[in-house]
Amino acid sequence: SSSLSNCTPMYSSSRPPTTCRKDSCSNWAATTVKAMRGTTAARGRVFMHRETLELLRDGRAPKGDVLTTAHLAGVLAAKRTAEIIPLAHSLPLDGVDLAFSLDPDSASVGIEARVRTRGRTGVEMEALTAVTVAALTVYDMLKAVDRGMVMGEFAVWEKRGGRSGVFRRRA
Repeated sequence: SSSLSNCTPMYSSSRPPTTCRKDSCSNWAATTVKAMRGTTAARGRVFMHRETLELLRDGRAPKGDVLTTAHLAGVLAAKRTAEIIPLAHSLPLDGVDLAFSLDPDSASVGIEARVRTRGRTGVEMEALTAVTVAALTVYDMLKAVDRGMVMGEFAVWEKRGGRSGVFRRRA
């Protein structure tokens, strides 16, 4: 098993990824690259016992591949945001990227979603929905071994496009 100290989310703003891939740190990124008008990045985190993080890292979770399942759930949720958030607009999405990073120092899984559209509105709700549903899926798949997990730190970190222009959260 590889060292987690080098694990970082796989999204790179300098060269967007073009395929679904998993690196040695169990980070996932999947994309469909198209011309962008609006992009939003949202993040969240799931805190757990260290032993639970080790199970996840080593691929020994009782319900199977946690990050693959959470990735799929996040993408599907982003696409269905208008069905679950009242008054949210149905938007054509050009891409939904999810990246996961395992942090042994805080015994947590960091989740980042980047959503892209060529539509005339922002995709904050889609990005936040992707992150929160991915976090809920991590919880669901690990609750048999750790009922004390805490999900949190959900926030929009960056937004480009739409009427309000550019927003970047200060760290």
